[in-house]
Amino acid sequence: MDRLDGSARLMIVSDLDQTMVDHHDPENLALLRFQALWESEYSQDSLLVFSTGRTPVSYRGLRKIKPLLTPDITIMSVGTVIAYGEEMTPDVGWEELLNNRWDKDIVVQETAKFPQLKPQPERNQGPHKVSFFVDKQGAQEVINSLPQKLQQCGLDVKIIYSSGEALDVLPQGAGKGQALVYLLEKFNLCGKPPSNVLVCGDSGNDADLFSVPSAYGVMVSNAQEELLQWYEEKGRDNFKMIHATERCASGIMQAIAHFKLGPSVSARDLEFPYLKVDTIKPADVVVKFYVLYEKWRRGEVQNSPSVMQYLKSITHQNGTLIQPCGTERSLHVCIDALSSCYGDQHGKKFRAWVDRLVSSPIGTSNWLVRFDNWEMEGDAQYCCRTTLLVNMKPETPKGLELTHIHKTWLEGYSAGTEHTFIL
Repeated sequence: MDRLDGSARLMIVSDLDQTMVDHHDPENLALLRFQALWESEYSQDSLLVFSTGRTPVSYRGLRKIKPLLTPDITIMSVGTVIAYGEEMTPDVGWEELLNNRWDKDIVVQETAKFPQLKPQPERNQGPHKVSFFVDKQGAQEVINSLPQKLQQCGLDVKIIYSSGEALDVLPQGAGKGQALVYLLEKFNLCGKPPSNVLVCGDSGNDADLFSVPSAYGVMVSNAQEELLQWYEEKGRDNFKMIHATERCASGIMQAIAHFKLGPSVSARDLEFPYLKVDTIKPADVVVKFYVLYEKWRRGEVQNSPSVMQYLKSITHQNGTLIQPCGTERSLHVCIDALSSCYGDQHGKKFRAWVDRLVSSPIGTSNWLVRFDNWEMEGDAQYCCRTTLLVNMKPETPKGLELTHIHKTWLEGYSAGTEHTFIL
């Protein structure tokens, strides 16, 4: 929560499965489009929050197979777990609040009396979350009678049904919406309330998010029946909420534009050659650099000398690249090597993206930029922690010039000789 000195310009709070992550998009294109937009335009002054029904174990598993950004805050297990940063440091105060009138053992005992409830795997359970599979008809019977039975045992619970099959029993004070309200109160107490909040979801367990009065909301176009029904009954008159016409992450970008919350065009949607921008932003230069690198190797940009000329124009002629193996090479030599790799990943599952980008000024005309540089080949992911030195140079197409790049392997994501980071 302390990454920003002041209030966040925008705080996006998004569900993961079928909202940020489209499991029907094997290329992950919508997700990558959003990521390029976020890292380029918002990463320096805004907050990204993932709010998911997944437990921490399940969430970490998703990160291993999908090109997800690292959020500032992660709300998990349907709002029963709040964690901060890459280390996922738990919010102990939130856990203590949820202990009020909650006893997981009693919940397990009482739910066992409903034969239609089929317990979900242990990886989907949590200290404040008891989860089952059940059809719609069976769920209604449980919703109508279980809370009263548990109340007689001294407990106060809520039941959330989502995706037409998942039923979660939680403490009454839990839920995605309550977790967000708790976070917003913490930001208010430290004098850093976000300027705007956008919540994003697709299923019944996201309805809580849309009940937070200060937030804008977007239901993605592929929203499920139970959330659509909630919208008809309680959300249609809310001018701060829309039902997007785009799926998943594309719907989130559509909402940013609709509510005029900031830039909404991803670097992945721009045609080359790029137009010169008025405002010099190192993050924008870095994101476009690696988007162009990926498109060149996938053969998705014109095979033209102008691409290599552009890359050389924004890199110092004596600039250097230190590769993760420790070898030092000229930046322009690396660009020459890239020129011979046009389309070498065409038709393959190859992607390149940046994450955790932080730009820090050093002096009046220089920046130090740090980020994780990811590449995906097939089902394998590799990552380098990358430090980049940028100098102001008004005569270049971007107004900036890259002078030095230093890469080191991120622990657990190194590669042998079978994979090389060209740039």
